[in-house]
Amino acid sequence: MGQVFGVLVFDRLSDRLGRRKFFIITLAIYLIGSGVAGLSFAVWFLYLFRFIAGMGIGGEYTAINSAIDEIIPSHYRGRVDIAINGTYWGGAAIGAFANIFLLNPNIVAVDWGWRIGFFIGPALGLIIIYLRRHIPESPRWQLTHGPADEAEANVDRIEAEVREEGHKLTDVPEDKSLSVVATASIPFRQIVKVFLRKYPRRTLVSFVMMVTQSFLYNAIFFTYALVLQNFYGTSPSSTQYYFFPFAIGNLAGPLILGHLFDTIGRRRMIFATYALAALTLAVSAVLFNMGVLNAVTQTIFWCVAFFFASAGASSAYLTVSETFPLELRGQAISYFFAVGQIAGAVAPAIFGVLIGKGSDRGPLTIGYFLGAGIMLVGGLVALFFAFDAERKSLEDIADPLSKSAAS
Repeated sequence: MGQVFGVLVFDRLSDRLGRRKFFIITLAIYLIGSGVAGLSFAVWFLYLFRFIAGMGIGGEYTAINSAIDEIIPSHYRGRVDIAINGTYWGGAAIGAFANIFLLNPNIVAVDWGWRIGFFIGPALGLIIIYLRRHIPESPRWQLTHGPADEAEANVDRIEAEVREEGHKLTDVPEDKSLSVVATASIPFRQIVKVFLRKYPRRTLVSFVMMVTQSFLYNAIFFTYALVLQNFYGTSPSSTQYYFFPFAIGNLAGPLILGHLFDTIGRRRMIFATYALAALTLAVSAVLFNMGVLNAVTQTIFWCVAFFFASAGASSAYLTVSETFPLELRGQAISYFFAVGQIAGAVAPAIFGVLIGKGSDRGPLTIGYFLGAGIMLVGGLVALFFAFDAERKSLEDIADPLSKSAAS
């Protein structure tokens, strides 16, 4: 709930006030929410500040994905965006490793272990805030919101740094130039028109990709411990160890496959990652129903499935961010993210019922086939309707709404 609320609150602010400013604001909100949660004296207090931390995390999605796509060169935009989104799982693996010690009462007192866990995030976040001070504001955003001189200075500085590293830059062709008129905000009526009338196919692809990946992820991620304990008899204390290979598979997928989204192309790779994840999950469903898997082999199948699914899921954020006009980039991410999170929230409840007490494999087998089918639909929709955005300038993908008629 916090993430959905945060992303919807900060979306227009990110588009109106700038990307760089919200690098700091959203991270600061998360740091405060997480740090104060570690001081909780009652469960309602914990829930309140987890909600606040979620707001910061939700706001991060709008600012970070917008900035990545507006600053990174077009030939590398796909791999960088996908890799950065995928590094979530590196943090998740580190957190799980820390929990082995923090949640062990023989090492850390029960009432302090989980509190220290909440304090680790803010400690790391302070380092990240320092690093983010060196990230420039998006020159594209600056040009469309007024401070053109600052945009020119930013671009000159970036180009000078690149030349100093020995790279040769070519001038942009004259026919690529655009005239823009600075605009403060876009009326909601125009936003609806862009989504439903100007770019209906892109809206369909974005909606389907975000919903399908979120459903599958939350269905598996938030119930894997129940599956291991109820069907394979793992103890609660040992179940956490199975998270590591799961996280590593999720991290490796975007890092290894990311560059293919820039070379082979968006549509083909989205379809391939979604379809291979669906196929792996379907095969595991058959073997699960036959009773031939154990906790280790079941986890291996999850790792393989999410090796592909993680790259596909990260590409969903890339797709939403790069295929809509600059002035709506943050808002586009927020709307589709919110819808995806809502769909994802339903999935664990459904799968929790299907798992039950682990006495019958049939219902969960059907659930796995359902998840595989949903992912396959997402891949097919992208294959037939997505835009070939690889190695193209953002302005070649979608004209800025502030583009002057004189252009």
